[in-house]
Amino acid sequence: MSSRLAPAGVLLATGVAVALVLGGCSGSDSSTSADGGPSGTSSSSSSTSEPASGAASGSPSAAASPYLPVPDGVELTAQGSRLGVGDDAVVAYEPRQDSVGVLDIKVTKLERTTFERSFQGWQLDDATRRTTPYFVTVKIRNVGRTDLGGRPIPLYIVDGRNTLIESSTFASSFKPCPSGPFPKKFRPGSTLSTCQVYLSPKHGDLTAVSFRPTQDFNPITWTGDIITARASEKGEKSKKHDGSKRSTNQ
Repeated sequence: MSSRLAPAGVLLATGVAVALVLGGCSGSDSSTSADGGPSGTSSSSSSTSEPASGAASGSPSAAASPYLPVPDGVELTAQGSRLGVGDDAVVAYEPRQDSVGVLDIKVTKLERTTFERSFQGWQLDDATRRTTPYFVTVKIRNVGRTDLGGRPIPLYIVDGRNTLIESSTFASSFKPCPSGPFPKKFRPGSTLSTCQVYLSPKHGDLTAVSFRPTQDFNPITWTGDIITARASEKGEKSKKHDGSKRSTNQ
């Protein structure tokens, strides 16, 4: 399940502090790892996992035949492709039954931040403070025939335990990284530049960004330099994060 975030600042006038919590996921403290077994990671993790092996490497390449029906002239990036920040992938998935979404996705930036730097004015519970927040900036174009309005953006991060982590959602706007699903209308030809927030459990890493709509899909991943997000209250420029200069391939 995705994490839903509620800012304390929204309710400051009433004197009520709302914790930033992993909503709807309490009651489970495990998720599925790359080999299909329980990983023991936070409940903010997806129940879907990365494959142990078999991914292609190198630049994007078109699949020999589409794994889902796509419009004429659209070539899907091969499953298992390992890409870098700045590379495009054309992907297809089924956001609902009898419906196919086709997207051109480009991951443009990976950022590591801290709650002190980017979450000023938010009250955080202990479980959240045991995560590491990351921002992932992407550009997306709808190259299919389906209006994907209001649907979640089908991207995860992979942590250091090889577990998929879903993006977090917000009860109100979050200026350091404006996040959320597709707009109410995201018709064919529509484009979007967005930033997604991910909370990696147990102060975990971001080792890759992953497109994996189903468990049997050989994921398409992006890796690259992870920079430090600028402090929202100071507006200082981003700089390289000393501890995670480059993420590792999955």
